Amino acid sequence: MLTTSFASLVGRYRVIFFDAYGVLKNARGILNGVPELLSWILQQGKDVYVITNDASRSPAQMAAAYAHPQHGILIPESKIISSGLLAKDFLRAKLRSGRVAYLGKPASAFYIESAGVTPIHIGACQVGEEVDAIALLDDEGFDWFRDLNITLNMIRRVSAPVIVANPDLVYPVNDREVGLAVGSLAAMLERIVGKAFIRFGKPDTMMFSHAFACAHENVPHLRRSDVLMVGDTLETDIIGANTFGLDTALVLSGNTRAEQAALLIQAKGILPTFLCESVFT
Repeated sequence: MLTTSFASLVGRYRVIFFDAYGVLKNARGILNGVPELLSWILQQGKDVYVITNDASRSPAQMAAAYAHPQHGILIPESKIISSGLLAKDFLRAKLRSGRVAYLGKPASAFYIESAGVTPIHIGACQVGEEVDAIALLDDEGFDWFRDLNITLNMIRRVSAPVIVANPDLVYPVNDREVGLAVGSLAAMLERIVGKAFIRFGKPDTMMFSHAFACAHENVPHLRRSDVLMVGDTLETDIIGANTFGLDTALVLSGNTRAEQAALLIQAKGILPTFLCESVFT
């Protein structure tokens, strides 16, 4: 499959959905050139959204990172669709009140607090403490040895639902390395306890349905064929958007490396509409 210039694709679509990690940023922050790229796309009259499995901070905090020195915030929080928002809606609908023990940074507790329930960091939980739900939100902000064992034993003991707000197994750290994401921790714990967890995020088409509904409010008569999803992972970004009926562009700047792309596409049977080296080409 030949690579295509991402810049040449922009004119074909009315709305661009971007994944965050591996496309616009990595663990070190926003990639050089991203604010300028977003500014150029907006100048073309396109609508831009970020569709992310990141539940480590609020959409407002995420939006602050996509800023341009002249044009200010390029992607407002209303156009950042986080898997954490779907987890929040679940907690609000199912619990309405109560206490949720969570694994992650304190900033990730935003999704619990905004659901109207009380967050309790796993590290602050006492032996035998009762909670109404357990939320796995982020891979940072806790002591891996101590707090993962607390989480394991809490899941074994209580009958509360376990919510995974980021199903990603890994995330790009830099150009060549990846780190374990909270989805990997969830998979390990799930296998140990033999209990099914509730996951929110890509590749579930609920993420794309929610984003499309938001985009449809801003762009009259929007069709699915008017939207391009840009991601770096076949198993989440590409297959999820494919299933929802969107065109997809797989970029080779994150989880999928250029030397692996052809083999992975063939082995997994997940075919992107386009293949791009990065969003900067």
